Amino acid sequence: MTRSFELASDISEVGGKKPTFLAIGIFDGVHLGHQILLRSMASAAHASGARAAALTFYPHPSAVIQGRRDRLYLCTLTERVKMLAEQGLDLVITQTFNESLRRTSATDFIDNLCHHLDLNQLWGGSFGLGYNREGDLPFLQHLGREKGFTVHKFEGMVEWNGRQVSSSRVRQSLRNGQVDQVSGLLGRPYRLTGTIIPGDGRGRQFGVPTANLRIWEEQLLPATGVYAAYAWLGENRIAAASNIGYRPTVNGHSLNVEAHLLDFDDDIYGRELTLEFVNRIRDEKKFADLEALVTQIKADIMMVRDHLKLIRQ
Repeated sequence: MTRSFELASDISEVGGKKPTFLAIGIFDGVHLGHQILLRSMASAAHASGARAAALTFYPHPSAVIQGRRDRLYLCTLTERVKMLAEQGLDLVITQTFNESLRRTSATDFIDNLCHHLDLNQLWGGSFGLGYNREGDLPFLQHLGREKGFTVHKFEGMVEWNGRQVSSSRVRQSLRNGQVDQVSGLLGRPYRLTGTIIPGDGRGRQFGVPTANLRIWEEQLLPATGVYAAYAWLGENRIAAASNIGYRPTVNGHSLNVEAHLLDFDDDIYGRELTLEFVNRIRDEKKFADLEALVTQIKADIMMVRDHLKLIRQ
């Protein structure tokens, strides 16, 4: 359950100065490592009567510095804010990262924080603030002694399956279609949320209607293939066989995200649907004809039923 928290879109918009413990980062996906750092900071802040806050940058610095335009993000900014707040924070700042901020010195950036927040402690697993990442740990510790804050380097490296948890590892696992590993790294299933839009109606002709989703074009998709998933329509969770791919058997050319909702056939066009990916069933492939495709789809649905049944047990 998300506690009440303040949301600001810039450091200057924060309502009132009070002693603040602050973590700074992108926090894309809010993975297990982020969660443990933020919960530890929030607990320490509240024990000392201070405010627990996180500053997250958007857009991603690589989109500004390197001009990246590929699918990059692990969640929308709205989802990121919600998940950050769920870690026990009192304040979330969604700081715009642009060319001006990129060229701001570490000293000027910290001065701004001290002016608006009454910075008490700065938390992080690694540090590289300011232009050319000049604000490393020794630099910030020296600045803290001058300006009255301390720097807390979080030493608890978080591992899953013997390797460090990181956003880059989550992205690589998604590109490999390893959504079960992603669930372990995030502490929850990977989610895609989109609006249900009309498709070509071919699935309904085969007796397996699908919900076609319009997904945010900057969110990273799992590898193409068929997945066991759960679909959320409001508060209703429905087992689903999801396909991500180009539909090569029918000469498709655009990347599609669609889901066949098991034992469900309501009219849901225009509604928002969230997919939670549980496991990958198979690669995308081109079949000799539509009859072979339909036979495989029905086999996929049986595999999804069996897999989700095992998950529930």
